[in-house]
Amino acid sequence: METRELRYFVAVAEELHFGRAAQRLGIAQPPLSRAISQLERRLGAALLERTSRAVTLTEAGSVLLREARAALDAVEAAERRTRRAALAATGHAGMVLAAKAGASSELLAKLLDAYAAEPDAVTVDVFLCGPAEQERLLRDGRADVALLHRPFDSTAGFDTEELHTEGQVVVLPAGHPLTGRTHVRMAEVAELPGLPMPRWPRPDGTYPDGPGPRVRDHTQLHQLIALGRACVIAPESSRAHLRGNVAAVPVLDAPAVTTVIAWPPHSRSRAVADLVRTATRL
Repeated sequence: METRELRYFVAVAEELHFGRAAQRLGIAQPPLSRAISQLERRLGAALLERTSRAVTLTEAGSVLLREARAALDAVEAAERRTRRAALAATGHAGMVLAAKAGASSELLAKLLDAYAAEPDAVTVDVFLCGPAEQERLLRDGRADVALLHRPFDSTAGFDTEELHTEGQVVVLPAGHPLTGRTHVRMAEVAELPGLPMPRWPRPDGTYPDGPGPRVRDHTQLHQLIALGRACVIAPESSRAHLRGNVAAVPVLDAPAVTTVIAWPPHSRSRAVADLVRTATRL
């Protein structure tokens, strides 16, 4: 299958309408219909059920949609990494490091300073992002290397080196009764009245169901906590960014968080290798 065919099929499968899919692709509808029919004949499977009123996916079509999205993402990631590798070979490119905003800030600062002192260091562009976004940036080729946090981020398919393991704290409004405690447990946090956990957006921009407030960044989250509208369980290192209107209490039975540096296993970038080596020496 060609990538062109996969793009055509994904457009039709997502729009469930040949006219809208053709408009989205910038082509006429007849060649799009022919291309999908040819793809079905080649695969020996019906991908779409067509009636005069609707277009729906068959079981085979649902499988191909999932696989086609992954394949197209992989092709785009390969294109990005190849272009950066070509630029790096001429000395005109840097490296993109993705990290979660507000997490492991001290470690990140030490890493950047130590790497900058290396004789062959290149420019490092730091992409600070929301929860789980750094994993997505690394997978789709927009980042060369990332700081990920297990168990929250998946490291499947990446090469990794562990850098730091820490406990977690619950961040509460200053003056809350629990802030006078030396520690709390997960069950106590779950039962806090009026202080639900925040809801972060999914990759498609939608939010999971739940009582917690919708948040998009840590500034917004900390303001909601200070106002007594939410609480959050976060790594111990997040204390460094807290202001006087919130307080942190260790959560004894919260899972430990391990920060790792991750990169694609097929990477041949000398800059990435140097950065990883620097990170493991911190």
